Amino acid sequence: MKTTFLPTATRHLLRASLLTTLLGASLPTLAQSGDKDQLVVPLSSPGKPGMLRVKLVNGSVSVVGYSGKDVIIDAESRAGKRTATRATPPSANGLRRIDNDSGVELTVDENDNRVNIKTDSYRHPVHLTIKVPQHFSLQVSTVQDGNIVVENVTGELEVGNVNGGIQLKDVGGSAVANTVNGPVTATFKTVTSSTPMAFSSVNGVVDVTFPSNTKAALKLKTDHGEIYSDFDLVTEKSAPKVNRTSEGGTYRVNVDNWTYGKLNGGGAEVMMKTLNGNIYIRKAK
Repeated sequence: MKTTFLPTATRHLLRASLLTTLLGASLPTLAQSGDKDQLVVPLSSPGKPGMLRVKLVNGSVSVVGYSGKDVIIDAESRAGKRTATRATPPSANGLRRIDNDSGVELTVDENDNRVNIKTDSYRHPVHLTIKVPQHFSLQVSTVQDGNIVVENVTGELEVGNVNGGIQLKDVGGSAVANTVNGPVTATFKTVTSSTPMAFSSVNGVVDVTFPSNTKAALKLKTDHGEIYSDFDLVTEKSAPKVNRTSEGGTYRVNVDNWTYGKLNGGGAEVMMKTLNGNIYIRKAK
């Protein structure tokens, strides 16, 4: 194996064979239980906020904030389950299938409390369950074969999905959450009042719960659905604004049919949008 040393970072490589390559001084803890592999990644500055970046092609991600100081990654490949359900082709009758699945291949880079996770999810679905310290920012995305769940994390949260839902539970700080096919639900315990947020889906509901004292300027739009709230929401919906521009002899007409409103007198902008689905703005009980 060819190894390149990076003096300012720690890299941990996890494979089904439990081979670990370490670059730097920090030592991870590696364990295996059944079909799952676990990697414990020490942070350069324990106790300080950090950043987690995860980008999957196939699979799901669950991120949970806890009181510890390390990032703990449980990785599970779903390739074996999928292979077991495949029909045996007629040309292979009488032959035994040889499992060629190499398991989970996971690479983790840690540098100054910034943790980057890369997997071979383009080959087969991977499910990641990740524990992070509670004050941690996230950039998490997947394309298909799974949902994204974030729980008990406070920070700047950027979450994206294409074919699946997004659920944020008991989070704090700010969030940008977008999906195409699936719902977006979020429950905030605290909100960073000065930071804009956005929640959107194409085919799915957008359902967000805020603390009762949240100050926000809402920008809302659903093409095939309704808007509901138990806040004393002051709306400012007016006749659609038609903007006409001319460029190179071509006229463009843009109709602005958003609904605007304020929570507790207004604050940073919070955008909620869906094409097919309702929008729910809830007050935390």
